[in-house]
Amino acid sequence: MAQISLTFPDGNMREFNAGVTPAEVAASISKSLAKKAISASVNDQHWDLQWPIDQDSSISINTMKDEAPANELIRHDLAHIMARAVQELWPDVKVTIGPVIQNGWYYDFDREEPFTPEDLGAIEKKMKEIINLRDKVTTEVWDRQRAIEFYTANNEPYKVELIESIPGDEPLRMYWHGDWQDLCRGPHLQHTGQLPADAFKLMSVAGAYWRGDSDRQMLQRIYGVAFTGKEKLKAHLHMLEEAAKRDHRKLGREMDLFHFEEHAPGSVFWHPPGWRVFQTLIAYMRRRQEAAGYVEVNTPDIMDRALWETSGHWFNYMDNMFLAKTHDDRDYALKPMNCPGHMMLYNHSLRSYRELPMKIAEFGKVHRYEPSGALHGLLRVRSFTQDDAHIYCTPEQLTEECLKVNDLVLSIYRDFGFEDVHIKLSTRPENRIGSDESWDLSEGALKAALDQAGLEYTIFEGEGAFYGPKLEYVLRDAIGRDWQCGTLQVDYNLPERFGSTYVSASGEKVAPVMLHRALFGSLERFTGILIENWEGKLPFWLAPRQVVVASIISDANAYCIEVVEKLRAAGVQAEADLRNEKINYKVREHSLGKVPVILACGLKEIEEQTVSVRRLGEKQTKVESLENVTAALSVEATPPDLL
Repeated sequence: MAQISLTFPDGNMREFNAGVTPAEVAASISKSLAKKAISASVNDQHWDLQWPIDQDSSISINTMKDEAPANELIRHDLAHIMARAVQELWPDVKVTIGPVIQNGWYYDFDREEPFTPEDLGAIEKKMKEIINLRDKVTTEVWDRQRAIEFYTANNEPYKVELIESIPGDEPLRMYWHGDWQDLCRGPHLQHTGQLPADAFKLMSVAGAYWRGDSDRQMLQRIYGVAFTGKEKLKAHLHMLEEAAKRDHRKLGREMDLFHFEEHAPGSVFWHPPGWRVFQTLIAYMRRRQEAAGYVEVNTPDIMDRALWETSGHWFNYMDNMFLAKTHDDRDYALKPMNCPGHMMLYNHSLRSYRELPMKIAEFGKVHRYEPSGALHGLLRVRSFTQDDAHIYCTPEQLTEECLKVNDLVLSIYRDFGFEDVHIKLSTRPENRIGSDESWDLSEGALKAALDQAGLEYTIFEGEGAFYGPKLEYVLRDAIGRDWQCGTLQVDYNLPERFGSTYVSASGEKVAPVMLHRALFGSLERFTGILIENWEGKLPFWLAPRQVVVASIISDANAYCIEVVEKLRAAGVQAEADLRNEKINYKVREHSLGKVPVILACGLKEIEEQTVSVRRLGEKQTKVESLENVTAALSVEATPPDLL
């Protein structure tokens, strides 16, 4: 029998018969490893323990201590176990698909009666019974005709349709969990008993059209979450509870920040307090950009089709664009991005190498069509403002400019309390413009900048924009959630497509390199992230309402107005509450609205020129002199870049 060589992580190499399975490899190492093994990595591919290996390969055996493959297998197996449990409880239910998703899985079922919360409890109980059976998981490879006949005989039309839609005549892999069977690529665990019975939970039921087609059957989708241990499940459920409390849509109502209307889906109606936050963010970013050498511009919201054809958006991004046709039969598009407008500004004059780098910034309103089901408050909208900028530079300046952007974005995030920032490098996608040479140069420049800065990053193959690779800055918030915000993209393609040039030192006209850069990204989305991160209790300088001065009795109204005027003169946003209501009522109401500081004034405060200070989240009040409070709040109201 032919021999193959398998190389282990420690560098050792051993000979095996061709067709050896990872389960057999694990058993040859130790009985303990064979028992603990859940899968293998073969040539960096996730490999089922039952799959044969037919060629020289690298191999490592995975156990439950290997977090990534363990989570994938647990969630994938639980999808199958859930489907088995459903069909054991309700044999007439038809199954469809059940993929792994972030933190869990879902499975779609065709059932006439809707699943109830009580049904989810029964399914969970049945799943735990199946896990305790420790049924063996086995796999076979079938030809298509055999698989179709099997599912036809078992009245599973969705599986038949799936098989018929798979291109080619390649064999299909079938998996059994005990006597229950499903069509699946795998891999899977060795037996159901390897699943942690106390580390999963069924979360919800939602409707889903078969294959996403609204003309097809409406199915019922059950979602579940799962982890390698019960403590991780507990932490995840706690995070979900925290997220519900921090939901920016709920807090937006309580704080009177914004709302949405069906007349303009995915577009924000800002209320005065919310607009103040929004404008404070813009003012902060405007100062940071000016200090970094950017000039601010503004470009049209709607431009002719020809511009978007030149940029490539018309052919590569049309499904996400809002299009318009005028009475003179011209095609226009609302801008989904600011780049083409900035190209027009750059091309308006002859440029010299002495002008570079040229940094153009815009708080541009862009419009992108998002499916209605994807809209989610401020976090996913159709109309939003980007703190967009484009840097035109020479190839020699490229790495330095990337470093400057990187330093700027990380500094800005620190000002907003985000210290834990992960950087993703997304490389060339299949659908792209430009030569491989330009992509090599672009990707190399981003890598060089990150390496020079000594920063860690993760490469995401094929996730770049169609015109260039990009860095994505991912923030981790107060409860451990990740948010992708800022981006930096290197682009050799758009300047060439638009015929942009500068006169070099030798007198030649050459194309500049273009950097696309956004720091907050979408200001609407960043505002939503801030609200949730701070649970509505925004830093004092950013708070929509900073101070309410409330009268205890009507005789203190004039003093309250005096306090408000002094605070405003010191740069503090202050307002008076002179209503004929009890002070405890006023405090409760403004605390619900997340006002950071409430100053109460009565006869004693008038006599002593003091105020009673109540800070959000604190139960006790402190009596302090008006002079000291004004000085302290004036400092707190100063943005971090101006301190």
